[in-house]
Amino acid sequence: MQRYFIYFSYDGANYHGWQIQPNGISVQEKLQTSLSLLLRTPLEVVGAGRTDAGVHARMMVAHFDCDASLDCGKLAYKLNKILPADISVEKVVPVESDMHARFSAKWRTYHYYIHTCKDPFVRNYSCELHYPLDFQAMNAAAACLLKQDDFASFCKAGADVKTTLCEVTAACWHQTSPHHWYFEITANRFLRNMVRAVVGTLIEVGRGRMTLQEFEQVIADKRRTSAGESMPGHALFLEQIDY
Repeated sequence: MQRYFIYFSYDGANYHGWQIQPNGISVQEKLQTSLSLLLRTPLEVVGAGRTDAGVHARMMVAHFDCDASLDCGKLAYKLNKILPADISVEKVVPVESDMHARFSAKWRTYHYYIHTCKDPFVRNYSCELHYPLDFQAMNAAAACLLKQDDFASFCKAGADVKTTLCEVTAACWHQTSPHHWYFEITANRFLRNMVRAVVGTLIEVGRGRMTLQEFEQVIADKRRTSAGESMPGHALFLEQIDY
């Protein structure tokens, strides 16, 4: 059996997240169905992670196994012909059999986008906020994440995880225009709802509702109820996966 990696992107607005589920259309279902149709055999695709409903991916990776030798360029072309317009395959490449889309990934990077004035052109991919934010204070708080390893306070309550330990190597707000910003965070793994909860808590710091010391205490508490609200999913992008 030969293992293949598929590199692709998607607009998550019309999907109930990446993972196949009984009560909603998922990206995994669309990709798996299309691939099985083209190769005329039932196949399972395994993704690098699980994005939530409405979350987008500029880069996602999935793997599948096939006993046939495939023309990867032709397969990518055919997949793009039958997949919906909101899913785009960049390439299909053969990999070693021990490569795993999820477990072989070293780092993942997410961006969360916000804008502070009405902008009809980014409203579907950025969160509109109408209160002043202290980004210097937010970046000071974000820097604290690099010194921590337990992110239980930012994990969705009831999530089925064996550990809440993560290694965060980058966490910073970046300005792209007078009214547009994004938060970038890189880690070896992410907990369910983690990025949106981190951003929601940083927003509390930016609004002056939480001090830097209180932000540090939120992390130390290891309770989801201590952190801020989870931000909407439509402004979150999985940006990069490194192997």
